[in-house]
Amino acid sequence: MTLTDIALKKAKPADKPYKLSATNGLYALVHSNGSKYWRLDYRFCGKRKTLALGTYPDVGLKDARSRRDEAHKQLANGIDPGKVKRAQKAASQERMANSFEVIARRWLESRKGMVEDAQREKATARLQKDVFPWLGSQPIA
Repeated sequence: MTLTDIALKKAKPADKPYKLSATNGLYALVHSNGSKYWRLDYRFCGKRKTLALGTYPDVGLKDARSRRDEAHKQLANGIDPGKVKRAQKAASQERMANSFEVIARRWLESRKGMVEDAQREKATARLQKDVFPWLGSQPIA
């Protein structure tokens, strides 16, 4: 019997975390606080590994299955999906560390002794309102 969205919604927390099995290594892990996490068990180079695919309901059953299929394609090509995910996360953090917003905030902080506090706060407020929503996440090369 395959896992359905209704069964997932009706899953109640228990004293210990338990699994609601889907197919091909995919399952929903229901914690004692009621949170539900998508997990994928797989083997790579003879070792058992687990890949986190998101939380329910942020990631629905259909999305979890598509992420599972993508991970299985990577495994078929000899690629560890866990390493791919870690590399993507590291690259994202590196991009965010060099974003316009981070560098602009550092610049404002460096001018703390040179500019009056009211002027610096006004500049910060203007950047937050008018610039950061559009350019804040842009990387600085």
